[in-house]
Amino acid sequence: MSAPQTIVIGAGIVGAATAIWLRRAGHEVTLIDKGEPGMGASYGNGCILASCAIVPVTTPGLLPKGPKYLMDPNFPLFMRWSYAPKLVPWLVKYLSHANDGDTRRIAKGLTHVIGDSVEQHQALTHGTPAAKWVQESDYCFAYENRAAFDADKYVWDLRREAGFVPELIEGAEVQEREPILAPEMKLLAVMKNHGFILNPGKYVQDLVKLLQEMGGRFVQAEVKDFDLSGGRISAVDTDKGRFECREAVLATGVWSKPLMHKLGLNVPLEAERGYHIVFKGPSQTPNNPMMLASGKFVATAMDQGLRCAGVVEFGGLSEEKSKAPLALLRRKVKECFPQMVAESEEEWLGYRPAPSDSLPLIGEVGSTGVYAAFGHHHVGLTGGAKTGRMVADMIAGQPSNIDLRPYEPDRFA
Repeated sequence: MSAPQTIVIGAGIVGAATAIWLRRAGHEVTLIDKGEPGMGASYGNGCILASCAIVPVTTPGLLPKGPKYLMDPNFPLFMRWSYAPKLVPWLVKYLSHANDGDTRRIAKGLTHVIGDSVEQHQALTHGTPAAKWVQESDYCFAYENRAAFDADKYVWDLRREAGFVPELIEGAEVQEREPILAPEMKLLAVMKNHGFILNPGKYVQDLVKLLQEMGGRFVQAEVKDFDLSGGRISAVDTDKGRFECREAVLATGVWSKPLMHKLGLNVPLEAERGYHIVFKGPSQTPNNPMMLASGKFVATAMDQGLRCAGVVEFGGLSEEKSKAPLALLRRKVKECFPQMVAESEEEWLGYRPAPSDSLPLIGEVGSTGVYAAFGHHHVGLTGGAKTGRMVADMIAGQPSNIDLRPYEPDRFA
């Protein structure tokens, strides 16, 4: 291949969006992934474009509660204990942000990346076949009662400050709005102007097809190294050969960590093992995507069935599914949707990229010409379209109207 071109590494939602926005700006673009497009973390999320999901897990009070959560078999947080010693350095840094000042700083940073997610996905797909996957909807938070909702006051106050104000529905009207819910659920906090993706895997695959129709390329190959011999990237080496380039974008989620090592950065990034179950042929589905507060899972009616996702486990990149997280998810689904039955079920395990400070890495690594675009924790699908646009604008030299410093990869130098 002859330069100049831009190589985008990683064909998930972030990489696909970046490649499309670069191509629209006139760049020659090659998208590279060792697997099929859209089949990593982008495949297995909760499908929701959760613009209001700006508050990190590390809220004040997490430090004393964390051990209790891990020991509670009914709380959706699990640990593969053989991995615990490896996790400790990251965990110490992660928990250090569980204070009000850092939480507010992180929430502000996330708001710029995900706060307008539906509009960003619509802009990405407007006038293309991929637009059919982007659906507008409400996003509902289901609680057992007002006391349970009030217990989340800190989180809701931060959302309100960012402009996300819920409509509260209580009593019998909850089941009128969402008949699938158990009668014990007595409060819905309804967020307007949200959305979801009908099938995230097919969505990303259609975006990659769109890139190819626009003259971009997709190559299935594994990136092994960067050529930085002149101090700036000139080529990407893969198991399918060398690709010369002027810039490269690293959008490989949790798999980005070893490649960042080659750039001299040791990013405190861990794999958060996320599970989902798709209930195929369900007898009931929610009218809108929802978060079930008592079970800490999301439920979305998508084209494969009812997808319930959200259990978290720390345990590295082992492909072995643990039984306890899936068993808990099934119990919680049964509690919240007692009348729902399904024809069959499909389980999934994937790896969310979790930086220790809960903010994605977006921007150039030093002056190497390599741009990071990963580390979105729970909001990769939500923030993927906006991140792609941000990175494409950086490469094109377009000025930004937001402060990009919170996302700089060099914060880990």
